[in-house]
Amino acid sequence: MPIQSRSAVAKGDGTFSIELLSLAAPREDEVLVKMKAAGLCHTDYDSLSWGKPIVMGHEGAGIVQEVGSQVSGFAPGDMVILNWATPCMNCFQCQEGNQHICEQNSPVVAGGNGYTPGHAHLEGTQWKGKAIERSFNLGTLSEYALVKQAALVKLEAQPINFSAAAIVSCGVMTGYGSVVHAARLKAGSSAVVLGCGGVGLNVINACEISGAARIIAVDINPRKLELARQFGATDTILASAQDHQLEQVAAQVKQMLGGRGADYAFECTAVPALGAAPLAMVRNAGTAVQVSGIEEEITIDMRLFEWDKIYINPLYGQCRPRI
Repeated sequence: MPIQSRSAVAKGDGTFSIELLSLAAPREDEVLVKMKAAGLCHTDYDSLSWGKPIVMGHEGAGIVQEVGSQVSGFAPGDMVILNWATPCMNCFQCQEGNQHICEQNSPVVAGGNGYTPGHAHLEGTQWKGKAIERSFNLGTLSEYALVKQAALVKLEAQPINFSAAAIVSCGVMTGYGSVVHAARLKAGSSAVVLGCGGVGLNVINACEISGAARIIAVDINPRKLELARQFGATDTILASAQDHQLEQVAAQVKQMLGGRGADYAFECTAVPALGAAPLAMVRNAGTAVQVSGIEEEITIDMRLFEWDKIYINPLYGQCRPRI
């Protein structure tokens, strides 16, 4: 029997509202999850203007309510994290070990932002008598979420802080993975982190866990710099909002590091104009990481790449949640 679920629905025109949806029972490989907490990030804001109605949210944690007939490893009552990087395990990238950029299921790589083969059956979520997509195949800003089994990771630890667990599914993994899996930061190295929001703080924490000797946090908000210290930053720089390309910050970084840039720099601001800024922070042959997922055209001074610098733009911190 269908159940009713209050959910945040983006209208596609920049607005959203809380609506009552009808959810069907899960099919063979699907699971119905009662959501306990959900995260928010700038992608959710972007989803307001995707030009179509969609159930919002792509970070979350909850309790399994019902499972499909062919689901294994999960049962009603299990506590789970939902993740949107659900691999098919058969495409070229999955076979290469890059499950986070699955060519079939990823809502980012395969397209759609809400409907790929990694989505539960579309007719299973109804709004005003019509099927509606779930953001990033999940739609976590809802009382209940109908998802594929592959979207779940079981939580074994007790007790569970669902609010903390919810952001593990994207914000934490994106930040942590960008340091550990993508940049492969070496112990004893130096790192600059641009932007100390949710993702940036997890980058800082991962740098500390990886053994970085110097972690320089940069933000325009003093309160965020205080948090950065708590997460492991050894140094902070209060940037000026008028330093549009962070050129003054780059000069300060070099002064702090003996005239040389950092070994690694991570852009976590989601400000398009700062997409190339980490290149200005690193030394020759250093590594610049664009963490925040900027997807628009920007102008880059190619001299920033001098010399032998590496610039990478990893998705989801190259994490494989179920492995």
